[in-house]
Amino acid sequence: MNIPFLELKPGYKELQGELDAAYDRVMESGWYLLGKELEAFENEYATFCGTRYCIGVGNGLDALHLILRALDIGVGDEVIVPSNTYIASWLAVSYAGATPVPVEPDVTTFNLDPALIEQAITRRTKAIMPVHLYGQPAEMDAINAIACRHGLKVLEDNAQAQGAKYKGRRTGGLGDAAATSFYPGKNLGAFDDAGAVTTDDSSLAHRIRILRNYGSQQKYLNEEKGFNSRMGELQAAFLRVKLRVLVEWNERRRLIARTYADALTTCRELVLPGVSHHVEAAWHLYVIRHPDRNALQKHLAQSGIQALVHYPIPPHLSGAYSDLAGAGWSLPTAERLSQTILSLPLGPHLSTEQALSVTSAIRTFCRRST
Repeated sequence: MNIPFLELKPGYKELQGELDAAYDRVMESGWYLLGKELEAFENEYATFCGTRYCIGVGNGLDALHLILRALDIGVGDEVIVPSNTYIASWLAVSYAGATPVPVEPDVTTFNLDPALIEQAITRRTKAIMPVHLYGQPAEMDAINAIACRHGLKVLEDNAQAQGAKYKGRRTGGLGDAAATSFYPGKNLGAFDDAGAVTTDDSSLAHRIRILRNYGSQQKYLNEEKGFNSRMGELQAAFLRVKLRVLVEWNERRRLIARTYADALTTCRELVLPGVSHHVEAAWHLYVIRHPDRNALQKHLAQSGIQALVHYPIPPHLSGAYSDLAGAGWSLPTAERLSQTILSLPLGPHLSTEQALSVTSAIRTFCRRST
């Protein structure tokens, strides 16, 4: 048995005719940056998310960073971020010159716990950055209410949740702005790095379009100090093809998630991911918890199954943030999660038979450990 964590080639094979046609269309056009393919994708993805605007950029980290820059959040400001997330959420805040202020997650959903946010707010706080971690939407109503009371912006990190829904509305349109990544392994993945910002704010969208292109709307007329962060025409064309199957591919992920849940509910000491009744998760990752995670991961590897840890080191313990080691943070929940979480194989081309093989191997481990 050989079950990789994620396979990307089958996605290309399924859509090969349309993807190859998109490649030919772009190459024949002779226009490779800021052209018609990007404009079309921006319109289509904005419609998908239920927002007025989408701005394609170089990657997901740039998308977060450019939102902060466009809002003039920088030196002396603070942004509330999850303690349990990929480090990119924190890096964007740092790149803007601001300070990330971590708040612990709800251990059931892994997402930012709204009940802990207000105690972290200070006079320097300018924004809250919820991450829809692993594809499950954060509790946006509660977060937006807190932001409204304190006059803060809400910036969604939607990198792992394309197509997820919160109370019937898609992520990417639930705050003041949202950033997403189209890294190849995402639910909506390009074939290179790419990202986007979605928003209903016309002024914010306008400024991000300027910032992504050297601070310029017109060549050589630079209005401010901008950046080079532009999604290429090829990636935009590929994403247009894949956007058309995103809902279907997410449903395949949900089928695998249900298979895991149904087969693993009786395993002692195993904690399955919780899902709020009012959300429709995109299931970017299926993350379980076990007190002897390392032994379980080793057992799966010996069974030919690749399971990964997302993420083994919380940002506050990374070398990148050693300069903030004296900030007095106490983040035991994030640290405990990093020691017990394990991501099982999941993707739109994982078969039910493969998923059942994974659950069989886990049940064997659970029986041996009791």
